Amino acid sequence: MNSNRMTVIGIAAAVVIGLIYSSAFVVNEWETALKLRLGKIVDADYKPGLHWMVPIVNEVKKFDARIQTLDARPERFLTVEKKDVIVDSYAKWRIADTAQFYRSTGGNPGKTARLLSERINTSLRNEFGKRTIQEVVSGERTQIMALLTKDSDEKAAELGVEILDVRVKQIDLPPEVSESVYDRMRAERERVARDLRAKGAEAAERIRADADRQQTVILAEAYRKAEELRGEGDGKSAEIFANAYNRNREFYAFYRSLDAYRRIFEKGGDMMVLEPDSAFFRYFKDPEGKR
Repeated sequence: MNSNRMTVIGIAAAVVIGLIYSSAFVVNEWETALKLRLGKIVDADYKPGLHWMVPIVNEVKKFDARIQTLDARPERFLTVEKKDVIVDSYAKWRIADTAQFYRSTGGNPGKTARLLSERINTSLRNEFGKRTIQEVVSGERTQIMALLTKDSDEKAAELGVEILDVRVKQIDLPPEVSESVYDRMRAERERVARDLRAKGAEAAERIRADADRQQTVILAEAYRKAEELRGEGDGKSAEIFANAYNRNREFYAFYRSLDAYRRIFEKGGDMMVLEPDSAFFRYFKDPEGKR
């Protein structure tokens, strides 16, 4: 009797434990979950922790609530110039509305990636279609990515998904477009180089002309000052000679004659042609210099 009773108690305890185990579910911090009743959503967005459900009647679906990366394959888009560009991009996303996410995608990762790619590519097509190749390659990439993120997020809201960031990793040109673009860029750079060289040559001419003008002004000023100094010197020299002459005319005449003799004879000449009555040697004939 006691043995049967213990068996019944053991079975009952096992059933109770089984029911408790099958009725409980745990939502981790990095997860989001929803509860289904016969295939219909009855509750969603559970907080992390232990929760309960009715076995068989209820079913729990769990999804990764962390930020996910969608690395799409490169796609071709047309610019406003009707030129193809090959864009390689990726997006960061996460589940924002668990119930809507399940209704839209069924929680299928492949379907989710396909639906998100369609919406992001639509946004890329719209933004690239408004701009030239130069603008999308080098001019407005930061602005484009901000607009892409905003537009893609609005489109992905119907999937219960939040787009956090859309980034363009690389923009390539098809071979048939690359050469024409490079030729145009090369021509533009050559035009800029010619303009810079022309401006440099013009500036050089201005500098040379200014230097020549300054040289002329400096030389003229130097010549004027030299003439002034030379005139002052000649004036002082004449004044000194005049003063010396006035103080002693005979001595002045004698000194000038000696100075003339020295300059003449120091050259080493030994022949002079003079008139007999020349005043040049008057101090040789008469110590007083009388003629």
